[in-house]
Amino acid sequence: MKAAMIVAGTRPEIIKMAPVVRALQKHEIPLKFVHCGQHYDYNMVQQFIEDLELPPPDYAFKVNATSPGMQTAQIMMYMDELLEKTAPPIVLVEGDTNSVLAAALAANKRGIPTGHVEAGLRSFDLRMPEEHNRRLTDHISEYLFAPTARAQANLKQENVWGKIYVTGNTVIDAVIQHLPIAAKKSKILEKIRFKKFALATAHRAENVDNLSVLKNFIEAFAEAPLPVVYPMHPRTQKRLRQNNLFSKADQLGNLQILPPLGYLDFLVLMKQSELIITDSGGIQEEATAPGIRKPTIVIRLSTERPEAVEAGFAQIVGTKKRDILTAIKSTMDNPGELPEVSPFGAGDAAEKIVETIQAAFFPK
Repeated sequence: MKAAMIVAGTRPEIIKMAPVVRALQKHEIPLKFVHCGQHYDYNMVQQFIEDLELPPPDYAFKVNATSPGMQTAQIMMYMDELLEKTAPPIVLVEGDTNSVLAAALAANKRGIPTGHVEAGLRSFDLRMPEEHNRRLTDHISEYLFAPTARAQANLKQENVWGKIYVTGNTVIDAVIQHLPIAAKKSKILEKIRFKKFALATAHRAENVDNLSVLKNFIEAFAEAPLPVVYPMHPRTQKRLRQNNLFSKADQLGNLQILPPLGYLDFLVLMKQSELIITDSGGIQEEATAPGIRKPTIVIRLSTERPEAVEAGFAQIVGTKKRDILTAIKSTMDNPGELPEVSPFGAGDAAEKIVETIQAAFFPK
């Protein structure tokens, strides 16, 4: 029996594909779940999947690449072999990682249709490798599941040849589905020193690999008008240690540095925070979800989620210390009323995606 194939290579992809997995199961559509190893610690990935109460992957690869190009090539090779063996009617990928591009290219070379979940996002910042990945994937995908009308407009402007469907973003589905699991399983609040806090993340290479920018972040968090909880990405910690700054940052009274957190712990911190400071794209979306609804300060020069800005959830402030501090203070002094509805959908994106797949490949 032919089965739809879902490919994920990183934890954010697994999170956003989890609602699609559940919707396929609900519609009794056969499914093959592939973890293609971009985040390659299999035990950690397996625990993560179990935490989300998902079925284990049917196939899993371990990628040991030393460069983005080699990583993409290895995943393509693994996927090509798997696709030859399984010949699924459609391959579903999500987002903008090397895994996404590699799986889409492998499917394209085998003549297998690709469905791109979260199609049409654009930062228009070609310094970002994710921008290249998402654009290339969109142009070789037959089914383009755009989260918003703006994403649809981006795709039309580029004259993509695949079919476009505006579905909302599965990240909203994921938050709604996973918050109850997080409330049940997470103990993270027992470790937080502060009753009220801002939640911060920063991991993008263009930020943390730039020492002056990274120092701006740490100094802004240290001087912020409310305490900052900062789950720190390994890349960021490595840069701080290389410059003999980690110990100093870790001893700041206004800043609590945490090790990298699991998704469920992070959901709880988002829910309990007063505001969010981030350079992540996905977090900008999650902050708009029912149950979270937090103002978000984007410490970047651009965003591929302008809908969050236009709806009033997010503001782009750049990477200068003074601008970050000004934004934190103004957000606290004038919190405003956030919209009740997320600009990224109502939590039914996975259902819309699966209904389209069912009609095309698994008609009743």
